[in-house]
Amino acid sequence: MVPKRAHIDRIGVRVLEELVEMIVTGGVAVGEFLPPEQALCDEFGVSRTVIRESIKRIQEKGLVVVTQGRGTQVRHFNDWNVLDPDVFDALVRHDESLGVLDEVSVARAALEGVMASEVARTGNYGALELIRGHLEEMRRLRDDNPAFLEADKDFHLATMAASKNRIAGTIARSLFTRPRWSQRWEGNNPTDAVERTLAEHELIFAAMHAGDAARARVAMEEHILGSWRRRRPTDGHHHLNL
Repeated sequence: MVPKRAHIDRIGVRVLEELVEMIVTGGVAVGEFLPPEQALCDEFGVSRTVIRESIKRIQEKGLVVVTQGRGTQVRHFNDWNVLDPDVFDALVRHDESLGVLDEVSVARAALEGVMASEVARTGNYGALELIRGHLEEMRRLRDDNPAFLEADKDFHLATMAASKNRIAGTIARSLFTRPRWSQRWEGNNPTDAVERTLAEHELIFAAMHAGDAARARVAMEEHILGSWRRRRPTDGHHHLNL
């Protein structure tokens, strides 16, 4: 049974957040049932209406299935909508082994590698000039780390947009932006991180500009995976097997 909590502020949002965390952390394991509705009301100090709305929302996130007469059962991880902001943020927040962030970097590398190759293959002049502009901003701002990182982000987002692959772009944007809110994703950057990052972006752009799809894909993949390896905190015990 989940331990009883004190009354919490911002009731609806907080109940939802706590239920998501309860499931993501294994407080209620896959296949197990959440406490009955009245028990949750007592635990959170809220009405049945708040609990029912919260259960409905975690069901929409794929975390649970509600069965008449049986209750609310936690679904398998494969059924979870891991790109949902609440679910994704909870996964990253409790990612003690860094396995989730390892997997994010692999998925990002694959998706963005494909999109970089598409940009190289299609060779849209206007799109390439826009990407070049972000690269020039990175060069200009190399001594201003926050501004450099913003130009880096713009480079990646412009590449995604230029690929015209809307599905891959939507997923990759989520994988790109959400982890950046995590201190663990920032990691431990080496002293030469800016110069190495800039050099890798130069290679990506050169390959796209030359129309070399295979080289663009490899350059993007190596940049994303290499960047995460360089700054990956040492407190995680899960390692990439590549």
